[in-house]
Amino acid sequence: MTIKKQLPTETPVYLFLGFLESGKTKFIQETMEDPRFSTGERTLLLVAEEGVEEYETIRFANAESVDLVVLDDKSQLSEEYLTELQLKYGSDRVVVEYNGMWSLEDFFNAMPEGWMINQVMTFFDARSFLTYNANMRQLVFDKIDNAQLVVFNRYEDSMDKMALHKIVRGISRRCDIVYERVDGRADFDDIEDPLPFDINAPIIQIADRDYAFFYRDLTENLEAYVGKTVKFKGLVATDKRLDPKDIVVGRHVMTCCEADIQYCGVACELPALMDLKTRDWISITAKVEFKKHRIYKGKGPVFVAEKVIVCEEPEEQLATFY
Repeated sequence: MTIKKQLPTETPVYLFLGFLESGKTKFIQETMEDPRFSTGERTLLLVAEEGVEEYETIRFANAESVDLVVLDDKSQLSEEYLTELQLKYGSDRVVVEYNGMWSLEDFFNAMPEGWMINQVMTFFDARSFLTYNANMRQLVFDKIDNAQLVVFNRYEDSMDKMALHKIVRGISRRCDIVYERVDGRADFDDIEDPLPFDINAPIIQIADRDYAFFYRDLTENLEAYVGKTVKFKGLVATDKRLDPKDIVVGRHVMTCCEADIQYCGVACELPALMDLKTRDWISITAKVEFKKHRIYKGKGPVFVAEKVIVCEEPEEQLATFY
């Protein structure tokens, strides 16, 4: 029997992200003390970053069922080592205090078979967040992109809440945001983020500068677009394996920095045969449908084009969230 076959079928993973002194340890400490969270499951607590605050394991609820392991080096982020730890301690679940300077992808790549992300929470010190974002944008993006909750600790009323909000929402519209003060009072973010286009218009007009917002909202809230008509300028991609009337249309989107620019396109059915080539620009009016398509190897969003016109490339070719 191989090591992988000895692992549980599913192991929930609770992931706590953020930079040094952002409040991760304090929150995990309080969580582990809560008897509602610790009901006897064997818990592997992986600590990849040691700050000033240390864990008081004696105060954990069911402390005898918690095994704390410090990851001193990123080389320990391997499937083999993490599997070895789980087998050694017989862990039912994993809680991770992740190093703020390590890429989250490194952890995902190292996760043993059966490990499943149950919750991702990210913590920032509100006083230093804007500086981190200005100087380490990629790492900030990395910590927010997969989070279900973003917490700004040490928030003060004199701070510009909108500046914090906009950075988070430029990366993710899915996560909740909380602003927590030193005295423990907390505010949930209730700032509305209207889309930069009218989703209820007879024809949803997408400006060149707004394609990134459109693509993200389309993929996250597809049901809101099905049956509606959209119009925008897009970059064509073709493939000989597709039906002659099928293309992909989209734009290059930069979510964080130049290193992560990627083509974000959607399957499109043309109204007639057209001599379109990859990198052609078109103005397209199409109805959004959700159906099977070869591009997705299943169902996905499909633009059923009503009108397609070859056009000049726009001045703003790269779509961003800024």
